[in-house]
Amino acid sequence: QLTNIYGNVYTVWMGQTPLIVLNGYRAVKDGLISHSEETSGRPLTPFFRDLMGEKGIFLTSGHTWKQQKRFVMTILRSLVLGKNSLERQIQEEAQRLVEDIANENGKPFDPYTPIVHGIANVICAVVFGHRFSSEDESFNRLIKAIYFTLPIFYLQMYDAFPWFMHRFPGPHQQVFAYNDFMHSLVMNEVQSHKEKWKADDPQDLIDLYLNKEDPTSTFNEDNMVQTMVDLLLGGTETTTATLYWALLYMVQYPDIQGKVQKELETVLEPSQVIYYKDRKNLPYTNAVIHEILRYSNITAVGTPRQCVKDATVLGYRIEKGTIVLPNLHSVVYDPEYWETPWKFNPNHFLDSDGNFVNNEAFLPFSAGHRVCLGEQIARTELFIFFANLLRAFTFQLPDGVKKINLGYILGAILKPHPYRLHAIRR
Repeated sequence: QLTNIYGNVYTVWMGQTPLIVLNGYRAVKDGLISHSEETSGRPLTPFFRDLMGEKGIFLTSGHTWKQQKRFVMTILRSLVLGKNSLERQIQEEAQRLVEDIANENGKPFDPYTPIVHGIANVICAVVFGHRFSSEDESFNRLIKAIYFTLPIFYLQMYDAFPWFMHRFPGPHQQVFAYNDFMHSLVMNEVQSHKEKWKADDPQDLIDLYLNKEDPTSTFNEDNMVQTMVDLLLGGTETTTATLYWALLYMVQYPDIQGKVQKELETVLEPSQVIYYKDRKNLPYTNAVIHEILRYSNITAVGTPRQCVKDATVLGYRIEKGTIVLPNLHSVVYDPEYWETPWKFNPNHFLDSDGNFVNNEAFLPFSAGHRVCLGEQIARTELFIFFANLLRAFTFQLPDGVKKINLGYILGAILKPHPYRLHAIRR
């Protein structure tokens, strides 16, 4: 509604702070891609300053952020593409998920817990070099810490009255407690790694970071711990929520589920190990996964940026220091770029011959210098997990349930309401 009144670039005042909102693909592209360097900063509110400090990747800017980002991106790329294959770890976790679901023996169940265990163990393997048992107390507490949602009321109150709220009881204090736990868990892992560390044989991200550690640079212990926490936070909840939406959509659209299964049967052998490269021979399956990412739109409004230089976006001057909010929802639902934006339609990613085609307005991982660091891992996880699940099972509503709730729970990401389904072994 605001876009219809004020256009694709407008200002919203949050108290005395102006916030520039970018709506639609053209505005977001110009702001985040064409002016990627200018909009590469991250605003640090009182709440997040007290929670995370100016450390790690997610909330830092300038030299610290550039060094941490460059290092982590290089490592993640080598893990995904290298021979010491993270892909193998993803395949193993996908197979464990299939086994966990098979153990339900067709009874109605909520797939959230087995999904989050599988996804969380992938990022734990990246960071710590090992997975956790689903019964491990620290692992389950870590998952609770990652998924604890802070009511927006308390976050706004904290930023308005930080001195008072820091001392006032409430849900925000639980967030600080969970954050302390995650830091403690990572510190214990770091200490364990130091005791058996071999500089010439790094096994995971902590080992590689220890090779870089230099107290006089940004590669120090504080940044290491916060960077690992950032990766655990960003590498778990988003992919889990997307896969949780995926199964719900397959129940809602059984004809689409059937087409995916038919393609998988035609292209793959029944026990064939599924690789990410197989997506090239599975255009419909690939299109469905892309449509799940578009339609679920789990990040909705992208994480705020801050101009580190003056910029001009679609003719509007934005001064250095101004907060910029990219409305990613308006991009993946932009009617200028999507034929049926409000309909779940895999044909958005297929040409008339059934070949996969990308769409330039497909930006679920954001764009520019602040694009999601774990995009390639997330894409690999979603393809391998989804293809394995659809090859093994047909997902249906439990007996007696006629209606599916496709609404979302508002939070840092948009998650489905809890649901139960049948997994029928194929």
